[in-house]
Amino acid sequence: MLRQRVITAIVAAAILLLVLYVLPEALARLCLAAIFVGAAWEWSGLLGLGSPLVRFVYVGLIGVLQLAAFLLVPASLSYEFVLAIAIAWWLAAFAWTFFYPTPIPAPVGWLGGALVLVPAYVALDWLYGQSSNLLLFMLIIVWAADSGAYFSGRKFGHVKLAPAISPGKTWEGVVGGLLAVLLVAVLRGLWTGNDLAVLVPFCIAVALLSIIGDLTVSMFKRNAGVKDSGTMFPGHGGLLDRIDSVTAAAPLFAAGVALAGLS
Repeated sequence: MLRQRVITAIVAAAILLLVLYVLPEALARLCLAAIFVGAAWEWSGLLGLGSPLVRFVYVGLIGVLQLAAFLLVPASLSYEFVLAIAIAWWLAAFAWTFFYPTPIPAPVGWLGGALVLVPAYVALDWLYGQSSNLLLFMLIIVWAADSGAYFSGRKFGHVKLAPAISPGKTWEGVVGGLLAVLLVAVLRGLWTGNDLAVLVPFCIAVALLSIIGDLTVSMFKRNAGVKDSGTMFPGHGGLLDRIDSVTAAAPLFAAGVALAGLS
């Protein structure tokens, strides 16, 4: 299983680098939009929509919201509004994790998908427009947190983080993930000359929110009675499973770059 996960991760990373650094900008941005449309299809499968037609309607709604947000992003006020909605949602989702298991009504599932996917798409597209390196750095933070948590959790994990939501996650894994992010932040600061007193707490905050993203999507998956959102990536699950942490981390990272002047 580990070998399969590593191979899949390497292939996915290579494709990502191709998109970010080789493809023309318009095509790269189209690929980013397509990722979230694909994730919307997987999300629709978590809503218990029996009819493929209804699932396509839901995906279409998410696509329309993405397009509307894309057209509004050049207006800074609109962009700030999208980020504010995203951060408010993830703070509410964090509180929700303390009360799960709770029933998730259908309207909450429909709205939740929009709040998870659309602001994250806006944040990633905006970051790409600023710099591919910035977008990649945000992803490296999330990957470091995820990988550090996976390996330290396997080696040392005993105390469950949220057993009702994701039984495999442990506090030891969280600590390992944050240590990995700390290392990434320090190396980045030494390389670029960024103030470590600002960069390190910021990266840790992004990593912590990425964990909330993972747990939140897991709540919806558990409510739907599935372990993975899909089977696109061998050993990793579906597309939504690969970007669940990113959906929460991206808006905060973008807000730090756009509103606080971090880079």
